[in-house]
Amino acid sequence: MRTYIGRQQAVSVEDFAELALGTPVELWLGVEDETDEERAAREDAARDILADHPEMPDDLVRMAAQVIEENPDLFDVVPLTRPARHRRPARKGVAA
Repeated sequence: MRTYIGRQQAVSVEDFAELALGTPVELWLGVEDETDEERAAREDAARDILADHPEMPDDLVRMAAQVIEENPDLFDVVPLTRPARHRRPARKGVAA
């Protein structure tokens, strides 16, 4: 089954996020091992986008809230229990 958002085909989770944001996810999150210059350029581009679209953060929060509302099972988290710690008996004698 193929999924399209507008005219773009979304193949992966990253595609969906990029199409929803209208920008690559890496623009906002960065990439591993980016240089200081690359980070500064990325942050400048992000600031420019936010200056041109000041409503973007509110739209994203609204979109996230809608996804959560429509998919409450995303947060069906089962806490993992830790196994009980077994105490070793205290050592006695010379080795202690």
